[in-house]
Formats: sequence, C-alpha cells, structure tokens
Amino acid sequence: MSPLYARRWRNFKANRRAFWSLWIFAVLFGLSLFAELIANDKPLLVSHNGEWFVPVAKFYPETAFGGDFQTEADYRAPEVQCLIVSGGSVDCFDDPVAAAQGDGWMLWPPIPYSYDTINNLGRAAPSPPDANHLLGTDDTARDVLARVIYGFRLSVGFALIVTFLTSIMGVAAGAVQGYFGGLTDLIFQRIIELWGSTPTLYIIIIVAAIWQMNFWLLVGLTVLFGWTALVGVVRAEFLRARNFEYVRAARALGVGDGKIMWRHVLPNAMVATLTMLPFIITGAIASLATLDFLGFGLPSSAPSLGELTLQAKQNLQAPWLAFTAFFAFAIMLSLLVFIFEGVRDAFDPRKTFK
Repeated sequence: MSPLYARRWRNFKANRRAFWSLWIFAVLFGLSLFAELIANDKPLLVSHNGEWFVPVAKFYPETAFGGDFQTEADYRAPEVQCLIVSGGSVDCFDDPVAAAQGDGWMLWPPIPYSYDTINNLGRAAPSPPDANHLLGTDDTARDVLARVIYGFRLSVGFALIVTFLTSIMGVAAGAVQGYFGGLTDLIFQRIIELWGSTPTLYIIIIVAAIWQMNFWLLVGLTVLFGWTALVGVVRAEFLRARNFEYVRAARALGVGDGKIMWRHVLPNAMVATLTMLPFIITGAIASLATLDFLGFGLPSSAPSLGELTLQAKQNLQAPWLAFTAFFAFAIMLSLLVFIFEGVRDAFDPRKTFK
C-alpha cells in the first residue's frame, strides 16, 4: 500500500464512528448475501435412505423421496417430511410412531421461511410477533424478518449498482466538460439542462405500464436519469484545476490529456465527489422505496422495504410493520452516511485524526 493510501486508511480508522459503522454494515450486508442460508423454506441438508440432498441449492422432485409427483417437493408439508424421515417405508397415518423413528432428517435454516413463503397461521394476518415469527407477519402471512433480510440485500445492492454506474458516467462527463471547457462545456451544459428537466417519475410510470418492471430495468432507468448528479461538482473541480501550474507543466512536457485528467486532476476532484456519494446512495435507496410504495417499482412479490412501508400504512392496527420499516431504513441509511463521511474526511488532505 502506498504511503498516501496508508495515511488515508489511518485517517479513516481514527474516525471511530465511521470505522465501527463500516464493520456493522459489512456484517449485516455480508449476512444478507447469504440470505438463502439464513431464511428459506427449503432445508439446507436432507438425509434420506442413506443419500444426501441439498434442497437449498438444487431442485428435487417429490418422487426422489418416494412421493407421487414430479413437481418440486414441498418440504414444509407433513407428508413430505414423513417420507423423508421414515424413508418412505412406513405409512405415516397408519403408524406415526414408527414413521417418526426413521433415520432420515432435515437441517433447516435458522428462519424456516423465505421472503415469499405463505404461512398457515390459523388466525388473521398480519399477525404480531411470536416465537415462530420474531417480527410478525404481513397482510399476506409472509414472515417480516425474512422479507427484511432479503429486502436489505435488494436495497443495498440496488443502491451500490446505481451509484457505481452513475458515478462513472457523471465523473466522465464532468471531467470532459471541465478540462476542455469552451464549446464542449457549453454543449454539454445545454444537454444536461434538457436532460435534467425530464419528468423522471412520469417516464417510469409510462415504462411500467408497457413492460413488467424488474430489477435491472429499474436500475437502467435510475441510471439513465441519475447520472447528472455528479457532473456539476466534477466539472467545477476540473475547471479550477486545469490551469494549475503542475497541469500546465505536464501539458508542456507532452503528457496526454487523458493521463493528465486521470493522474493529476481527478484526485483533486475526489473529495468533492465522495462528498456527494452518500446522497446518491441514500437517494437511490429512497427512490426504490418510493417507487415500490407508489406501486411503480418492483412486483409486490419482491422483498421490498418500500412495499413493507405501504403495508404499514394500510394496516395501522399492526404497528410492528411500521416499526420494522422505520428501523430498517434508519439503521441502513445512518450506517451508510457515517461510512461515507469517514471516507470523505480520509481523502481530504486538510483533515487529520489523532
């Protein structure tokens, strides 16, 4: 690691709030990446008649366990569980004791429900938290904790992808504008003014009416109308730095424009760029939640925190839905803001921490 990046890492570690926020967020997001192993309505491992099965990763028909159907086994059904445990050699209804003494077994995830699992509660949904559903269920009897885990991964993944793509496009456009200036800057500015005046929400509504909205289509639309966020900041930094003496010296020595922009001018624009990143990330998460809340985002079956917020609004008699949505957003957005504040300060040469 170069001395410059070593100093930046030391500055970041010295910011305790940012450092611990990074660890907490990394643990939460890392766990959500393995959501299928934490919350799933399929067993992680099945032992049946001396054979091993991994239902969480592979399709197995019911006939593989001695059943009658070629469709995927419903591992939560008592009949399928009996077939697995008894080895298919005992009729569970005629001799349930003998069936329970078979050598088959299933290893379930800590939360035996996926985000789209419809649970048979035996009472009206949404249901309050209990031993089986730690955060209760929503109005379609789906486990709220499982949906939060999957929804956290979906929201953060969406925000990171959108931020990465918009940052590349915005930094590139702003760098070209600011470095070359003149007619290039003038033309780009007029294009950005026209593009920025486009009613984004109306476009998304029109697209959602024509095509079935999905994750990547929503990412594409968000990037298409969000790349201008960084252009103004980067343009200003390049306009300021392009006439610095070291830039003029590099140009006089015959260094190419691309190398000057990448090596000498862009690092000066990084602090201002990183200052904007928390707003872009939190804005992307808020945009996804808003669209899902309004019904123009992902399908209602998707594990969306915005859809959970909508359910909280429609079920005021179920306050656990509102509390869960609020704390999920508050914790996620606060951690991200603290992390990027630390990154911004670490890249700022005027700030040092002891």
